Amino acid sequence: MALFRKKDRTAVQDARGSDMPITSVISSEMQVHGDISFKGKARIDGTVEGDIRGEYLVISESGRIQGNLELETLVCHGRVEGDIKAELITAHATAGINGCLTAANLTVEAGATLEGEIKAARRQQTAAPAPATGTGRKDAAGNKPAAAAT
Repeated sequence: MALFRKKDRTAVQDARGSDMPITSVISSEMQVHGDISFKGKARIDGTVEGDIRGEYLVISESGRIQGNLELETLVCHGRVEGDIKAELITAHATAGINGCLTAANLTVEAGATLEGEIKAARRQQTAAPAPATGTGRKDAAGNKPAAAAT
């Protein structure tokens, strides 16, 4: 019996869409000016000036984005100038990101350049139980005194 085991990351990667085929590509010869919204998995090899909203985005080493990103998953090998909100962000060694990052999960390889602010995504929490009313004092017999009428 082993005391330490490697975590099985396959299930997490599959759940995040790594097995999905890339359905949209902006090639390295393309320049896009304007906002982009997509579903599924997309890859950017070219230049985008505008905000991007979508599910799973891969930015290649030649990819350049100037705008804000709101995604479920970002895998970055290229450059981003803007704020990023994502459930999962992976910044590879060739990545350069300048902006505010908000993520529940963040992985940064050695060599990646991050400039800006990094925030943990807020998780929804259940309401805390209400504090008990009264002082919690007991009389000599161990009984709580009756509440005073107002």
